[in-house]
Amino acid sequence: MNRRNFFAGAAAGMAATGVSRVALAALPEPAMQAGNATAPPLVPPNGRPYQPVVTLNGWTAPWRMNGGVKEFHLVAEPVVREMAPGFKVNMWGYNGQSPGPTIEVVEGDRVRIFVTNRLPEHTTVHWHGQRLPNGMDGVGGITQPQIPAGKTFVYEFTARRPGTFMYHPHADEMVQMAMGMMGFWVTHPKARHPLIDEVQRDFCFLLNAYDVDPGSMTPRVNTMLDHNIWSWNSRVFPGIDTLNVRHRDKVRIRVGNLTMTNHPIHLHGHEFTVTGTDGGPVPPMARWPEVTTDVAVGQMRQIEFLADEEGDWAIHCHKSHHTMGAMGHDVPTMIGVDHSGLVKKIQKLVPDYMVMGERGMADMGEMPMPLPDNTHPMMAGQGPYGPAEMGGMFTLLKVRREQPPGSYADPGWFRQPAGTQAYEFGGSPPPAASVAAPAQPQAALPSVRKPSGHSGH
Repeated sequence: MNRRNFFAGAAAGMAATGVSRVALAALPEPAMQAGNATAPPLVPPNGRPYQPVVTLNGWTAPWRMNGGVKEFHLVAEPVVREMAPGFKVNMWGYNGQSPGPTIEVVEGDRVRIFVTNRLPEHTTVHWHGQRLPNGMDGVGGITQPQIPAGKTFVYEFTARRPGTFMYHPHADEMVQMAMGMMGFWVTHPKARHPLIDEVQRDFCFLLNAYDVDPGSMTPRVNTMLDHNIWSWNSRVFPGIDTLNVRHRDKVRIRVGNLTMTNHPIHLHGHEFTVTGTDGGPVPPMARWPEVTTDVAVGQMRQIEFLADEEGDWAIHCHKSHHTMGAMGHDVPTMIGVDHSGLVKKIQKLVPDYMVMGERGMADMGEMPMPLPDNTHPMMAGQGPYGPAEMGGMFTLLKVRREQPPGSYADPGWFRQPAGTQAYEFGGSPPPAASVAAPAQPQAALPSVRKPSGHSGH
C-alpha cells in the first residue's frame, strides 16, 4: 500500500468509525492544539494548587472536575507537525499534536482519562512510571483488549507518587511511537516534599527521532537506529524554542527519552545535579554535579541548577549526528580529495554539481544548495555571528538579569560585555614546527622456510 492510499484509508476509517455525538455527550470536550509555540504555564483553575511546568513547544491539557475526579480526554489521531519552519511531517499524536499535551496532576489526585481512538488501527495508552491497578497499565492483549479504531476507553487511577513520567502506546508500539505517539506526565507533590525543591522555572520535553526521506512527509517506521531527524517534542533546531530564565532563577528541566538510543544531554556554562528519575526524587546524598547526563531509552531525568551566569548557553545532545538535520549516512569522506579538473567535467553532466567536503563540511552552513521540497537542511541554525551549523537536538538557555519574574519571553541575543568574548590574535603565528622523523631501527627480517614439497612424507 502506498502512502497516498494509506492515508486515504485512514481518513475513510475515521469517517466510518467516528465516535457518535451521543457517546461523546458524556465525555469532556477534548482540548485541541495545532500550533507550535510554547504555551504559557497552565495555572490550575481548581483542585489542589501547584506550580505548573512549561512544555517546550507544547502545552498542558486542561481538565474537568467531576465529583472530585480530574477528567482528561485524549484523542489519538493522525496529525501534521511542523518540525521546523517549512518542514512538515505526517505523524500520529494526541489532540492535534505530537507529542500530545502534558498531563499535570497532584499527588493523591483521582484521575480519569478518556482515550478516543481515531487512528486507522487499534491502540492503547501505557502510563509510564505510574503505580496503578494492573488493568489500567495499558499493555494491549495483556492487561486489556486494544482500543479499536473509533472506540473510547476509560483509564482511572490515583496518582500515588510525585515525579516525572510519560505516556505512550503499548500496541503496535514500534510503528505508533515511530509516528510520534507520546506525551509527558508530571505529578506534583501535594505538600512541601523533603526531596523536591521549589524552583522558579520548570521545563519539560521528550526526546524523539524520525526517519524522513528528503522531500517526503511520512517517517519510515521500520528504521531501528539510523534516523535522520533528531528532535525535542517533535521540533528540530532552529524550530525549538529557547529556555528563557531570569538571572539566579532556580531551574528544573525534565527530559524523557522515547527514541531508540541514548542521548547525553549537555548544558553549557552551568553545572547541575540529577534530582529525579522516573523512579522518583533522588535523595540529596546520592546526587553529584554534572554538565552532561545520559538519558537512556525509556528513561526520565530531572536536572536542577542555579542560573547564575548570564548569556546564551547551548543545551544539546552530545552525539554530534543528533545536532544535524537530514543527512546522508553512506556519503564517502572527501577530505583531502583533489577535485581540480574534475568539477567542470561533472558539471557538463550535472549542471548543479557543487564540490562539497574536500575541506570538511563547515561550508554547508553557508552554501545555498537546492534541496527537495519539505527537506530540513543539515545545518540550519543562525546566530548573531553567522551559521550555528546545527539542527536537531539543540537549543539555548537564555539567562538575563532584566528578564521579568515569571516571563518566558525570548529576550533576543545576548551581547557580551567588552573584553569577555574570544578575539583574533593580532601577532604573527609561530612557524610550523618541523620535527624529523626518528630513524627506525632495521628490524631483522623473519626467517621463513618455504615449503619444499612432500618428499619424505
